[in-house]
Amino acid sequence: MSDMCALLPIPRCKLALCAVAVAFAAAMPAASADSLTDYFGPRAVGAGEAARADAHGALAIALNPAGLALDHQFVFEGGYGFRPGDSSSLATASACDSTTPVAGCFYYRYFLAKPEIEGTTYRRRVHETGTVLARALGQSLAVGIGVKYFDYNSNLADAGREGEQDAAGFASDVGAVFRATGSLSLAAVGYNVIAEDSPQYPLALGGGIAFRATSNLALGADGVWNLEAPEGQGTGRYSAGASFFASAADGQAGYPIRAGVVHDAGLDGTYITAGLGYVTAKLGVDVGARKQVAGGDELVILGSLRLFGPQVTAAR
Repeated sequence: MSDMCALLPIPRCKLALCAVAVAFAAAMPAASADSLTDYFGPRAVGAGEAARADAHGALAIALNPAGLALDHQFVFEGGYGFRPGDSSSLATASACDSTTPVAGCFYYRYFLAKPEIEGTTYRRRVHETGTVLARALGQSLAVGIGVKYFDYNSNLADAGREGEQDAAGFASDVGAVFRATGSLSLAAVGYNVIAEDSPQYPLALGGGIAFRATSNLALGADGVWNLEAPEGQGTGRYSAGASFFASAADGQAGYPIRAGVVHDAGLDGTYITAGLGYVTAKLGVDVGARKQVAGGDELVILGSLRLFGPQVTAAR
């Protein structure tokens, strides 16, 4: 730990800015509320979670704060997701403005799960609120930071589950996007680099690559590595996805079509994802789903509504 960390009055200080480029990795098991995997919206899930190098709008909140500076739009977004396996619900609301030199986003999340273990129903709940700021540095580089406050509450410790103690505090993410060419972008992200001790908000490194094959087709490949995974647990959550924007005949609307695949080495699980949307100059409606096809049978279904301000350059 650096001397700078010793000066900060924070229980755990982690500086990962010098290491975010070594990304590719994984998330903790879905057995606990996990900020690395549970808080994605329908667009991220539909495209296989592979959008860290192309994280426009509210995607920047969970994937890469630097992505907020990738376009120029003002958008409100609300979403809801459900996971039947443990009766999990995720409700989100955000307002993001990237029409100014320093792009900004405010958001709130509410996560609730009611897993059943040996006939007893338990409960875990998360409130999280925060802000994301990003800035483009020239034509090729964007950087961003996210700061959040979380309040995690669980009674699963009564069932003998480790790491389920109540926790609350601040956490911070940092990220960068480098546009190597007009069609190729690279991303590096550090998650929870400064945070209160909580297994649900672990220090992690992520990275991704995005390639725009045509004006309507985007491809991506990502990974995230949980640096605080339990000893002996496999690490590496790797994903790949594609998004195709089918324009309506009148050119006034479009239909984003998304698909992807995810493999989590820690869970030894493989997932397929899909999503569909409808976008106009004023609004966007998106749905997405992730289904586990190996190592379990998890199913997640999500939906969101976006309302755009007058300046929109990339709403896909």
